[in-house]
Amino acid sequence: MTTQYDRTSPPPDPADWAPPSPDARHRTAPSSGTSHRAASASSPKDPRPAAPAPGAPRPPLARRAWRGRPEDPRWVRPAFLGLLLVTGLLYLYDLSASGYANSFYSAAVQAGSQSWKAFFFGSLDAANAITVDKPPAALWPMELSVRIFGLNPWAILVPEVLMGVATVAVVYAGVRRRFGPAAGLIAGTVLALTPVAALMFRFNNPDALLALLMSVACYLVARAVEDGRTRWLVGAGAVIGFAFLAKTLQAFLILPALALVYGVCAPVRLRRRLGQLALATAALVVSGGWWVAVVELWPASSRPYVGGSQHNSFLELTFGYNGLGRLNGEETGSVGGGGGGMGGGGQWGETGWDRMFNSEIGGQISWLLPAALILLVAGLAVTRRAARTDAARASFLVWGGSLLMTAAVFSCMAGIFHQYYTVALAPYLAAVVGMGAAALWERRHGIGASLALAAAATATAAWGYVLLDRTPDYLPWLKWPVLVGGLVAALGLVFAGRAGWRVALAAAGLGLVAALAGPTAYTLSTVQEPHTGSIVTAGPAGAGMGGGPGGGGGFPGGGNQQGRQGQTPPGGGTGGFPGGGPTGRNNQNNQGGQNNQGGQGGQSGRTPPVAPGGSAESGTPGGRAGGGMGGLLGGVNVDSEAKALLAADADDYTWAAAAVGAQNAASYQLATGEPVMAIGGFNGTDPSPTLGRFQQYVTEGKIHYFVAGGGMGGGRGGDSGTSAQIASWVEENYTEVTVGSATFYDLTQPTTGG
Repeated sequence: MTTQYDRTSPPPDPADWAPPSPDARHRTAPSSGTSHRAASASSPKDPRPAAPAPGAPRPPLARRAWRGRPEDPRWVRPAFLGLLLVTGLLYLYDLSASGYANSFYSAAVQAGSQSWKAFFFGSLDAANAITVDKPPAALWPMELSVRIFGLNPWAILVPEVLMGVATVAVVYAGVRRRFGPAAGLIAGTVLALTPVAALMFRFNNPDALLALLMSVACYLVARAVEDGRTRWLVGAGAVIGFAFLAKTLQAFLILPALALVYGVCAPVRLRRRLGQLALATAALVVSGGWWVAVVELWPASSRPYVGGSQHNSFLELTFGYNGLGRLNGEETGSVGGGGGGMGGGGQWGETGWDRMFNSEIGGQISWLLPAALILLVAGLAVTRRAARTDAARASFLVWGGSLLMTAAVFSCMAGIFHQYYTVALAPYLAAVVGMGAAALWERRHGIGASLALAAAATATAAWGYVLLDRTPDYLPWLKWPVLVGGLVAALGLVFAGRAGWRVALAAAGLGLVAALAGPTAYTLSTVQEPHTGSIVTAGPAGAGMGGGPGGGGGFPGGGNQQGRQGQTPPGGGTGGFPGGGPTGRNNQNNQGGQNNQGGQGGQSGRTPPVAPGGSAESGTPGGRAGGGMGGLLGGVNVDSEAKALLAADADDYTWAAAAVGAQNAASYQLATGEPVMAIGGFNGTDPSPTLGRFQQYVTEGKIHYFVAGGGMGGGRGGDSGTSAQIASWVEENYTEVTVGSATFYDLTQPTTGG
């Protein structure tokens, strides 16, 4: 029997007008327990077109792609495709301006495009001296792209853009299944316009692939809760296992939430649920463990050294430097320690419950975080009386639980933490906002739902004002429309259930525009400027910058060692690390060790990126080759004379050169196209190669030049590490060659008595 409502009837149960279950259109008749939602699908008042009769001819593929599901309103699929198109165009805008972005990973991509062995292991150079300090899965899409299109910034960065578009599509699909296409569009838009997402989906760090895979995992678990099918849960396990090969243990942050939700909410017997979780765990182990097993069982003498480890072990890297060390700050070989637990402060910024809102992180991710928390609580409240297996509540728990787990771990991490890590939160946050807004909108006739919507709008407006006020020189007028517009919208939403459809819709639209105005401005600023180096931040100048190590940010936590006034930080020199040299917001070197544009109110350290092709010609601002912090955290300038020197007779050597620190080596490798050994890995602190092994390479004529400087003081000084020993031995025994602004040692020309 079909239930109908007229204008004099009491407001219907919101569930009556929720989107139909994706499987409802396949049923020939409703069961005895069918809700009004399913029964009303054929109602004369239902605006959705009827599904085609079984056996009817299918329309052409192009028409189906544009039209979408037959039961959807006609605007749904074009709006979804438009969202993806706009997202793609936004992220592609001036993409090549960043050059090779993070030259550390770009050099590994270059190596993997030249050597399948380097491809498999994630080596920094095609001669396979040492790997990056992560598993290689995030490199593989870029390396395949470079093999097809050649080495250039577009070939490296376009795969990241495609991952961003795909993540928006996955979040949309996950939200619309239970909450309708409008909710999916809101979620996708929020994700696309999150500043840190616009940053990392245009950058070549592993975080883009991780965010995509984590979104897919949440989608699959939510699907599994709907019908209890094993394939969805096993698929989620396989996806998380592969995500482990992108960024190791960070992929496991959401595992407790996902396992608990399925274990409690799945519509099958408990014994079957436990068995399915066991199968999903097995899929995870196989998906992520096969590569680990190969690396650990492969003879160490015939594979590259595992970068980031102190004993050439990927398991040590996983549970040490990339694992527990990130939580407690005790990362052996790191560039700096952390600072205690909750409420503590260290070189990587303040920890505590408010970390996601502080001056370093807030502008990257937190614009709609207060709204997401309010909507998550409200969504769980309105579904509190639902059955254990209610799929809508399970969706809130899947995406909301992932948001809370990840945010909690990030807030407590005492070890290495950068602002861009928060891109992992963006899909979860966007999904919760879309789901919560839709669930409460359907219930807006109730005072509780309308007040919750108003509270979300008010919190977003107030917090947007605060974030915009932190960068007073950037669009100073915008904070007022955000605040006033949000408050007016909140007032309208209070009376949304009584003021008529048009007024309610206008209030909701105004609230959405006010909520997205701030992050949209930051996102547009992000895509309009280049980002290079190891530590990058989204938004305009001054956003995400702290006041110095130990003070809530600074270089490790904030990405700007000088702070907003260009001051010299503690620690010696201008960089606070052995070797001196400042870092800027985008971590480029500065000419002659001077602070480019220093002290110009948030502009300190902004320098042009390393030129596409891996070299920065002499006319490009930048530091002396191999100099200080630029060689540690960002690419160095390689002038034409240095490039010509290293390229000459390079085919006669296994490595055209060796340099302390991976960024230092990467710059020369990208400039010349020849393998350059990164002594000591990323920081110059890994014990690879040993002095004896390096001396053997030199004796065998495998290395032509040694690049002076670089790494964490590995070139000169009192450091007794392996890289310092190698540098001292080279300086004492081989001829110094100065070319342009760079200094090299010719390892084929020993000094007298050397």
